[in-house]
Amino acid sequence: MPERRARNPIQSAAVSAFRIPTEQPEESDGTATWNATTLVIVELHAGNTAGLGFTYSDVTSAHLAQELIRKEVLGRDAFAIPEIHSALDREVRNMGRPGLVSTAISAIDTCLWDLKARLLECSLVELLGQHRATIPAYGSGGFTSYSERQLIDQLAGWAAEGIRFVKMKIGRHPADDIARVRAVQKALNGKAQIFVDANGAYSRKQALYQAEQFAAMDVAWFEEPVSSDDRIGLHLLVERAPSTMDIAAGEYCYVLDDAQDLLSAGAVDVLQADATRCGGISNFIKIAAACEMCHIPLSAHTAPSIHTALCCSLAPAVHVEYFYDHARIENMLFDGAIRPVNGNLQPDRSSPGMGLALKTADAEKFRVFSASG
Repeated sequence: MPERRARNPIQSAAVSAFRIPTEQPEESDGTATWNATTLVIVELHAGNTAGLGFTYSDVTSAHLAQELIRKEVLGRDAFAIPEIHSALDREVRNMGRPGLVSTAISAIDTCLWDLKARLLECSLVELLGQHRATIPAYGSGGFTSYSERQLIDQLAGWAAEGIRFVKMKIGRHPADDIARVRAVQKALNGKAQIFVDANGAYSRKQALYQAEQFAAMDVAWFEEPVSSDDRIGLHLLVERAPSTMDIAAGEYCYVLDDAQDLLSAGAVDVLQADATRCGGISNFIKIAAACEMCHIPLSAHTAPSIHTALCCSLAPAVHVEYFYDHARIENMLFDGAIRPVNGNLQPDRSSPGMGLALKTADAEKFRVFSASG
């Protein structure tokens, strides 16, 4: 524990996990299926103030967050975020930093930033420094488990609300992908740009062929055409896909080196990052700085209620994913959840921190873990 006296000591904590079923019995993308999403929430208390942070992960992450807080967070100064983050990194060295470990750290770090802003009685975007008033949202869903009718209704519905970019999942049944994209193109009739996300389902040559077909239907964004681990394959797509199409990846950047490796390999036209996975707000800011130095745009992956303030503060940010599952959960369980207005997301400057408060009564039926100390 630190030797110097903490000015704003973190006195207590609570960690919770909630498992929320999907809207349909099962949802799917190009490489995964799921029937529920687990939300892990961390609350830290300093004085009479509490901060809130969260991640989308597994209940295992909640157990780990509880242990990390007990060992490395309680008693430290709430403003000493770099010190705490470094202590957490050291503590997990032999656990394997990426994956579940990183999501636990992400929830703690995000909570620390929220707590700091609340202690200073300002919004998170004011604490970070505002670069823009709003950030475009892109509607994201279009699961491969949807019928064509469901797919069109969702994406065209977002376009009717003023969202200018809409993303659909592909890759589970590659032979059907071109027809599904064409049906969406026809339904949108130019009202929104189409993004596609294969979640790494294609081979390199298959992805290149599909990119050419999609570009003819005005698809402007091809996410994870091959596995994000295949940097050579991603670089191939960056070099050879039609010039009107951005190749994107980065949602599985759990450590800073993951982001650096994608940038160094020339593997993306747009780098994605996710504060609920990459080590929280602290590392999201560092990834944004790397993007700016490399002249590569940054796009936030999911969790719009966290990423809106961040992307309104960081120069290379271009948009935030308004992911259907997470937007649904955040609006169900948080007062203050961010919603798009005329296609844009705007942080709440009138409330301290991220402006979120758990709807305890609504969340209780989904609770699968609870610990305090």
